[in-house]
Amino acid sequence: MDNFTETEKKVISALQGDMPVASRPYKIMADRLGISEEIFLKILKSLSDRKIIRRFGATLWHQKSGFSANAMCAWKIEEDRAEEAGKKFALFKEVSHCYLRPSQKKWRYNLYTMIHSKDKKGCIEIAKKLSEAVKAEKYELLFSVEELKKTSMQYF
Repeated sequence: MDNFTETEKKVISALQGDMPVASRPYKIMADRLGISEEIFLKILKSLSDRKIIRRFGATLWHQKSGFSANAMCAWKIEEDRAEEAGKKFALFKEVSHCYLRPSQKKWRYNLYTMIHSKDKKGCIEIAKKLSEAVKAEKYELLFSVEELKKTSMQYF
């Protein structure tokens, strides 16, 4: 385990919370820590180069962004068409997630999209458009019934 400087610990802690929605979020975070944006970014690069930070993730609170309905759409797509279909699905602004998983004996679906809309009917219409875009007729819409608590990792 790496030994961290106090400033590195503060930067990591700052990244654990919500990121400011701004054109220069790291500047805002740096200002809160009392360091320059340049130093903040150098520390991020160093942590990345040392493989301490490997990726950044974001959580979309769909209700706060105007979407009150969402559905996971499970698609049954032939393996040789799955990557192409996924790329087409990802082009739709209503799709926030798109990923491929191995199908199972009792669940033959292998490609998944998370669809967001203002209402349930909108999700159904978007799924139909996606279906037409890739010529896939076998899919299941699984509507969200409960929002689970989303939390960030806490290291310091």
